[in-house]
Amino acid sequence: MTFMDLDGRAIAILQENDRGGFTIPTRRLYPFQWNWDSAFCALGFATFDPDRAWQEIETLFEGQWADGMVPHIIFRRDDPDYFPGPSVWRTPAEPPTSGYSQPPVVATIIRRLLREGNPDDTRRAAALFDKTLAWHRWFHTYRDPFRRGVIGLAHPWESGRDNSPDWDESLRAVAVAPDLEPYERRDLDHVDASERPHKDEYDRYLTIVSFGRNAAWDADTIARRGPFLVADPGLTFILLRADRDLLALANTLGRHDATGEIEGWISLAEAGADYMWNEAAHGFCARNMHDDVISPALTNASMLAFYAGAGSPAQRTRLAAEARRIADSVPFLMPSWDPARSEFEPRRYWRGPIWCVMNYMIADGFREAGEDALADRIRRDTAALIERAGFYENFDPTTGNGCGGADFSWTAAIWLAWASPTRVAAAA
Repeated sequence: MTFMDLDGRAIAILQENDRGGFTIPTRRLYPFQWNWDSAFCALGFATFDPDRAWQEIETLFEGQWADGMVPHIIFRRDDPDYFPGPSVWRTPAEPPTSGYSQPPVVATIIRRLLREGNPDDTRRAAALFDKTLAWHRWFHTYRDPFRRGVIGLAHPWESGRDNSPDWDESLRAVAVAPDLEPYERRDLDHVDASERPHKDEYDRYLTIVSFGRNAAWDADTIARRGPFLVADPGLTFILLRADRDLLALANTLGRHDATGEIEGWISLAEAGADYMWNEAAHGFCARNMHDDVISPALTNASMLAFYAGAGSPAQRTRLAAEARRIADSVPFLMPSWDPARSEFEPRRYWRGPIWCVMNYMIADGFREAGEDALADRIRRDTAALIERAGFYENFDPTTGNGCGGADFSWTAAIWLAWASPTRVAAAA
């Protein structure tokens, strides 16, 4: 295919996965509205249908809870192709939703839509401001219960990086509920088992869901008494960047009543990043907030320190050197786990494969930090992966082959908004 053909195919994928105001990630495997997927889809829609881009974010907030949380899945209908569905979660929300959140990229994307859009978009951004502020406040209140300046996951799914080795030790410490109901996974009907999490992980995922359900989805109980709370570089750095963008939006929209609170969050996070610094790994790593045990190696989320503007100059220098080491070890960047580690699996979900949305944020951070060679390499690699394999969910960094679901919405969106040579030429 030519670049123009790929542009057209990416648009078609977003349109085919459009369900009337919200976009599913891909047919059958993920038949509902996912949180950060929708936000990235908005970037893709903005390249050819700006009104539809705003609508994607507006429909996402239709699932917002009274306490401010925006859940990671909105179930607008049941679907037998997916497990666990609304009958497993049993949250009090309407429409039905899951009980955990996902990385809050929305403020950053609203700011980009506003910057690249037209003056009328200010009205839509203003209407979303308080909802986004409430969601950020929820994270800072209920996912940083000890006020360390880092965001803890109450469930691996909350990270968006479900089966990352970051959670291995902490997840093994979760005792599988003896009364766990029998279940039938549906993901293995659509994707090869070698590309998905193992059953023992799923048993623990569902055990954690059971705790939340038994706690009546009380956010404070889940954070303080739940079986899993792990400081995540990905969530922490995405939220820090989003807080900076929310602060910029507050100033643009004249919402000076909110700036003090947001500035306080930013200051706390800037100081708190050291809690996740792993001297042996030369980077920021996940850390169990119950016992302070730190993950041993770097992930693609570690590289989001540049995107967030986190860490000291010395820390960033060492982290950039690790990025270059990883770049020398694989044909394509950025793998989701360090290829030098024994846990590296190049096709198994978040234990090795490349994810285009992560590449987009990582490259953006490298560019802002002056690491242009790394930023350029990541963008070229992302384009090359899509050109050779298509719009897959993720990609093998050793072969470039596509993995997971096909015709994937956020991969199409990232192509349109960032990776396509057409986009690069237009931005030059």
